Amino acid sequence: MSNSSENSTNDESLRSEWIVGVTGASGVRYALRLLSVLPDLVRHVHLVVSESALRVLAEEDGIQLSGSSLNYERLCGSTAGNVTLYNPRDVGARIASGSMICKGMVIIPCSMATLGAIAHGVHSHLIHRAADVTLKEGRRLIVVPRETPLSLIHIENMAILARSGARIVPAMPGFYHRPTSLQEVVDMMVLKVLDNMSIPNNLVTRWKQPK
Repeated sequence: MSNSSENSTNDESLRSEWIVGVTGASGVRYALRLLSVLPDLVRHVHLVVSESALRVLAEEDGIQLSGSSLNYERLCGSTAGNVTLYNPRDVGARIASGSMICKGMVIIPCSMATLGAIAHGVHSHLIHRAADVTLKEGRRLIVVPRETPLSLIHIENMAILARSGARIVPAMPGFYHRPTSLQEVVDMMVLKVLDNMSIPNNLVTRWKQPK
């Protein structure tokens, strides 16, 4: 979990609820870091982890989980009472309805398959549906694509989402904070995601920030 030395927050963010979707792109570590701090910063987190993301989690981080064994504690190594997990196949879940009020949704990392599905209004699981609802309700959708190189199809799908109101925050961490560890590189990316969620944080030293 986060601590006061890493993060600050305000009354507005603590009253908010966010949906987090984790898909099968490389970079699940970004999602793990976001999920480790987010419960302390908002009222509630609604979490969906795709089956492909579980495979990436095993291959990149050695965390072996199935849909039936998945829970926040096993995923993040800590406890949080304000995180609800959803089955990605449950397209009738609460977060699939625009009547559930929340601040917005983050998809981290966002696979190119998920990006394309959302851009073209195709729903094959709950993450796609929740993202579509987020857009149609005029709420904030933040996608964190992680792929390289990018084909023209990828770029055009990002442009479609950007024109539809989504914020594209590609997994391109900066290095001006002079990271000395992989964790600090990940923190830079998660800081940018939290900034786009309008959630105050100090995960890393900002450019020319007084020490």
